[in-house]
Amino acid sequence: MSYRKLVLGLALGACALAPALAQQMTRIVVPFAAGGGTDQYCRILAQELNKQGLNVIIENKPGASGIVAADHVARARPDGQTVLVSSLGILANNSVLYDKLPYDPAKDFAAVTQIAYQPAIVVGRTDLPYSNIREMVDYAKAHPGKINRGSPGAAILTNLAPIAFEKEQGFSTLHIPFNGDAPALQALLGRQIDIHGTSITGSLPYVKSGKLRVLGVMDSQRLPQVPDAPTFKEQGFDMVATLWYSLSVPAGTPRPVIDRLNKAVNKVIADPAFVERARAIGMEPRGSTPEELDRFVQVEADRWLPILRSLDLPKQSH
Repeated sequence: MSYRKLVLGLALGACALAPALAQQMTRIVVPFAAGGGTDQYCRILAQELNKQGLNVIIENKPGASGIVAADHVARARPDGQTVLVSSLGILANNSVLYDKLPYDPAKDFAAVTQIAYQPAIVVGRTDLPYSNIREMVDYAKAHPGKINRGSPGAAILTNLAPIAFEKEQGFSTLHIPFNGDAPALQALLGRQIDIHGTSITGSLPYVKSGKLRVLGVMDSQRLPQVPDAPTFKEQGFDMVATLWYSLSVPAGTPRPVIDRLNKAVNKVIADPAFVERARAIGMEPRGSTPEELDRFVQVEADRWLPILRSLDLPKQSH
């Protein structure tokens, strides 16, 4: 082969390789079914990251309180191409709720950044004989076993906070877990359950249309999206529970890869136009450094794990 042909061949090979490299795909794995609040927010985030040339897609892997998604990402190649939407349940609560996990929350992931937070809420159908949390508590005590309560998963805060609240107030509901927010909301609309622990993001369209109502907001202030919905505190209950979402990658992912992803995500969620879109669906964007995320997870675990253990719930199998 002549030198000219060799150079030409190498050049053509490089040209063929360049598009492949440019098309490397980053999968953000959402541990809930498509259509829920977390899924909606992550799809908005992915759209903006794609504008930066990152070629991001959303992959939904619901099931077992995030275990299916977490196990998938923990086993993925640590190259930054597979990213987990992580939460308190995945990074802490599952270790208490399940007898055995296929992943180690402390060892199998590396922190990237926080991405958002929002208060937990309880929504109910509009045909129920109670229209707020205070009335619901009174009804539950007068009619034991009559309320079916849904959640996006056993280890999710929107299940744990209601459980803690019920224990504190001396009543109980029948918990029916789903593999995400969207199927639970459909069950609520179909009258298969009565109330549902959730966030405002997935439930907002149904609240706006009058099909569902917010019984109470687990925060110190009302939500701007539903200003008429009272907080738990306004109804005499000291209950604050904040849902938060973050990004994690498989342990062993090189720090420069983590830093590039962190920088790209934080640039998006700091953009005023993105913040406006996020707030319109009930999300409050919030970023962080990897170290800040690690510290935040520890603080949240120190708060909720003792409460979770005190409930003495039976261990589940996934």
